[in-house]
Amino acid sequence: MAVTIFRGLHDQLRPQAARLYWEAFGGKLGRVLGPDDRALRFFQRVIRGDLCFSAVGDGGELIGLAGYKTPAGSFAGGSWDDLTDIYGRVGGRWRGGVLWTLGREVDNDRFLIDGICVAKAHRGKGVGSMLLAALYREAAERGYAAVRLDVIQDNWRARALYERQGFQAVRTEELGVLRFLFGFASSTTMVRPLDEGVHGGQAREPARDQAVGRGR
Repeated sequence: MAVTIFRGLHDQLRPQAARLYWEAFGGKLGRVLGPDDRALRFFQRVIRGDLCFSAVGDGGELIGLAGYKTPAGSFAGGSWDDLTDIYGRVGGRWRGGVLWTLGREVDNDRFLIDGICVAKAHRGKGVGSMLLAALYREAAERGYAAVRLDVIQDNWRARALYERQGFQAVRTEELGVLRFLFGFASSTTMVRPLDEGVHGGQAREPARDQAVGRGR
């Protein structure tokens, strides 16, 4: 099957994008952003087409997404207003506070990947590697020398892919009592240097914190 990678997300693909993202990360975020119908409404509302790459099959279906974070925001971040509009004032407030603990850290020196997901039927076919290649190019164009992502404790399949791509683990963080909410006990930060001489010299600005943390 032919796969096309393009920058951005077509408006008509937003419902598919929300389902794909929730399919990938609902296991981690389900107790915080569920039930499913609200989570889908939330992500369809907040995902940013200007901060992602899309993988589309030859039938026009969305089969993969790769988001990233910039000084202008993050792919699946949203805001406090988005949370309260979907979950109510009280529900939005506690959800925002909990999610902030995942996304509070800012890395100004490395390009931040904000979630990669591939449809189950298309995993193991190289789609994830194609999306990563697009992210490497984006990082280089923005003047970064390395890219960074975070992977949760039990996502061995994703970690194996990242290691094959040259990512190295630099630290592991324990969630403590929040593991009961998120369903995983720790996450590992992984970094991949870009090839020397590829990255440009554009200035970098600090990234802003978002209500929803980076997808892992």
